[in-house]
Amino acid sequence: MLNLDINGRRVTVRKGTALLAAIREAGFEVPTLCHHEALEPYGACRLCVVEVREEGRDKTRVVTACNYPAKAGLQVETESEAVVETRREVLDLLLARCPGSPVIRELASSMGLHRSSYPPDQNRDNCILCGLCVRVCEKLGFTAITMAGRGAEREVAAPLKEPPPDCVGCGSCARVCPTGNIPLVDRDAMRRIWDRDFEMVRCTSCGRAYITREYLESRVEASGLPASHFELCDECSRSRTAQTMYRHMVLDDKEASHE
Repeated sequence: MLNLDINGRRVTVRKGTALLAAIREAGFEVPTLCHHEALEPYGACRLCVVEVREEGRDKTRVVTACNYPAKAGLQVETESEAVVETRREVLDLLLARCPGSPVIRELASSMGLHRSSYPPDQNRDNCILCGLCVRVCEKLGFTAITMAGRGAEREVAAPLKEPPPDCVGCGSCARVCPTGNIPLVDRDAMRRIWDRDFEMVRCTSCGRAYITREYLESRVEASGLPASHFELCDECSRSRTAQTMYRHMVLDDKEASHE
């Protein structure tokens, strides 16, 4: 365990804890767009900046909290003048890049920014190049999408900018996208994403279309389990597990009462 100060409050966390996690454990919040608990820190959006002073040093630094480790004796300020100025500049740029994004507009408004000081790009989508979609795709073992291009031309795209053949339609990329920029449409047991149509498999209990056939097949192949193991949606699977546990508990109680 180690001790550090966050906004003047003494906080104790385990060694190896990321500073962002330590800040949140202390009850403080900093904005993030590129961070997700299921993925390694990336530091792309730069919104989680905080000001730190390490033990034994006089000068402070502005760092991204998501990928900066908590250290013993560290002094952290989450709303200092330097931090607020940096966040405002980041949001000023994002507001120009994605002027139509409700998420960006709301974050900018919370910092007192209602209009960007830069010329807005009205022809660009709401992608902020945070990389969450690409990273979650890789995390799941697929490489359906990637970062392509450089500089102003950089974008998230499928290889050759065609419907990605490696996509299984799991929808994880759309779910982690902080600005909702990846269209995903479920209709009549069909899913459309990345300009591809996927047939949905229905839960054998509730009948809800809950997973694409391609994603089901990939899970069967990766796990070695039969397809019947995945016949229930998550909600029905949890319900069945709870019922099984309850029956076992009742039986155990009855057996114990007869002893």
